[in-house]
Amino acid sequence: MKIGWEGEEEDRLAAIRAAEERTRLQERVTGTPIVIANEFSEVQVSRVETRNGSRLMIQSPRSGQWVALCPLELESLTWQAPATFSAMIGHPFGPLMTEDDPEPQNQNNITT
Repeated sequence: MKIGWEGEEEDRLAAIRAAEERTRLQERVTGTPIVIANEFSEVQVSRVETRNGSRLMIQSPRSGQWVALCPLELESLTWQAPATFSAMIGHPFGPLMTEDDPEPQNQNNITT
């Protein structure tokens, strides 16, 4: 008898797709990766050229986690308050929002 979980096959396929995408991106790295580390963390940052332009690939060797961000996603980091990063650090290895969360409301809308 094999013990599993609901969605196990979907998780397995998603992990395979993610590994394939990471391999494709690593094949397109330009220049020398930069390693930034302190006593809490270490990341490797690489520029990746894709058919849709440059991306910044950020990898965590310790956890195996990675992300490839486009210029707009990178710029959006500059729009955040320190509390956003604190919330991200306080909830490691998980998203702040899930796909099921409603779209955030624009708090700058002024109604009269």
